[in-house]
Amino acid sequence: MPIKEFIDILSLWTLPAVILIILTVALIKKVPIYEAFIEGAKDGVKVSFNIIPYLVAIIVAISMLRASGAIDSLAIVCSGILNKIHMPIEILPLAIVRSLSGSAALGVFSDIIANNDINSYTSKLAAIMLGSSETTFYVLTVYFGAIGVKKYRYALLTGLSADLVGIIMAIIVARFFFG
Repeated sequence: MPIKEFIDILSLWTLPAVILIILTVALIKKVPIYEAFIEGAKDGVKVSFNIIPYLVAIIVAISMLRASGAIDSLAIVCSGILNKIHMPIEILPLAIVRSLSGSAALGVFSDIIANNDINSYTSKLAAIMLGSSETTFYVLTVYFGAIGVKKYRYALLTGLSADLVGIIMAIIVARFFFG
């Protein structure tokens, strides 16, 4: 069996196998499965209500930045530096928004793809950058907000540092393979 077919079959059956294993272990340990599921669902709803204000704040902030043109203006101001590091100015909004929101980053990415050829350096760099960074502010807001953590300075610095490394490595990789 070729490796590709094996991986296809493995990926198809992994999730059902994990669910079956969990149910089997629960039955062996005599855990009331339905009741445990309902309790988990109740906790999930509580967490959802707790994080809604944080999500609204992020969505409003991103919408204001995009609608005001602040991100596009910053890209124009930074165009000289961006050209030196081989980063098209269309990519800067993606680099900024990616740390804030995955949905906003996908919107910016869609704009980049719509305005450039799918095989262009800009499109490929955008795709690599989208996959090599995290939604740091979203993660901190949602997860830390859900459990009530107020002091997350070091987590923020670590996340933003990782985002910066991801952006730099995306430029290096795109330049190496497609540049």
